[in-house]
Amino acid sequence: MLARVKRTPSQVGLTAAQRGKNVAGAFQATARRERIRGKRIVVVDDVITTGATVEACARVLKRAGAAQVDVLALARAVEPSAMLL
Repeated sequence: MLARVKRTPSQVGLTAAQRGKNVAGAFQATARRERIRGKRIVVVDDVITTGATVEACARVLKRAGAAQVDVLALARAVEPSAMLL
């Protein structure tokens, strides 16, 4: 239902704002709108760092008519200072 249509540089070392700009316009809904409209869609990602990629994906799906977009991820990256020691 979703495809990357723009190659983007690696996001390693980018700030959250830079990551958002990096993935802006990088995804496009590929399914016909009637397959998306009113549906609850789940996006699966391996690691969420700032959320820029899944936010870009969700934005495209919502614009295509998805009623709800949920995200499942294997891992969430956190700042070392936020980790409990």
